[in-house]
This record gives sequence, C-alpha cells and structure tokens, in this order.
Amino acid sequence: MNTDKLRTVQDWVSFYRHEFGLPVAERGGFVMLPVTGKVGVLHLPVARAEMVRDALRQQRRSGPMLARQIRWSFLVEPDSRPGEQILTALNRLDIGIPAIGSAVMLPTGLGRWTREGCHWVVPPARELQLPPLSMLVTTALAVGNMSED
Repeated sequence: MNTDKLRTVQDWVSFYRHEFGLPVAERGGFVMLPVTGKVGVLHLPVARAEMVRDALRQQRRSGPMLARQIRWSFLVEPDSRPGEQILTALNRLDIGIPAIGSAVMLPTGLGRWTREGCHWVVPPARELQLPPLSMLVTTALAVGNMSED
C-alpha cells in the first residue's frame, strides 16, 4: 500500500489493521493501539531502549519499536506478567508496562517526523512476530547490568 495516499486518521487505522493486523482504533483524532492480552507494550528510557535494540539484533530477534523523545515503546506479546520484585526493579529504572485497557498512540506516518511526535524505529510487519514480554524484560534488565560493569 502506498502510504503517501493516506491522509486521514481513519486511513491510517485501516492501514495498521490491514497491513499489520494491529487492533487499532481512532480515538480523539489519533490512532490508538489498545493494550490487550495479545498485544502489550514495554516503555523504556531511550539509552536503555537502544541497548535492548542492539541486544535483540545480536540475537537475530526484533519487534516493532516506536521512538519518542524520552522513551521508546516496544510492542510485545504479553506472555507473562512480572512479579512484584521485578516490577519494583523496573519502576526504579523508569521502565513501564502499561496495563490491559490502556493504549499507546501510533504515528500517522512512517517517516521520522509525524504530528504525534513519534516514529517507528522498526515498523510493524505481518511476518514480524512480537517478542515475548518476558524476554524483553530480561534483556532490559541485563543490558543495564552490563553497562554498569
């Protein structure tokens, strides 16, 4: 599909649904991806997110990554919810896991500059499987420990 012809938020909703199979909806004039039992999100500060991206590349794994000014959002498969100890460690590191029922805004453009102030580092793709949340949490904690050594 030629993304240059996508003009409206509804065009982008259709694009994300048909091209990538994402359960997006228009809300308040924006494309919103709800956090569900099948699609989750992990928010990371930029420096740690870049290290996670690099670690995933070394493992030949990847998943959709959305960049904002102060954090990146990784789309994940919510395979399990971390326990209290892990959640406390994640909170200390400013790593967030939005709850089911919340939503993340997606860009209405595939370039670097969008009206939403975010862009895809790795855009979604039908053949690109979402990485398990547990793997990303483990990687996010590990890369931080490696950089502190």
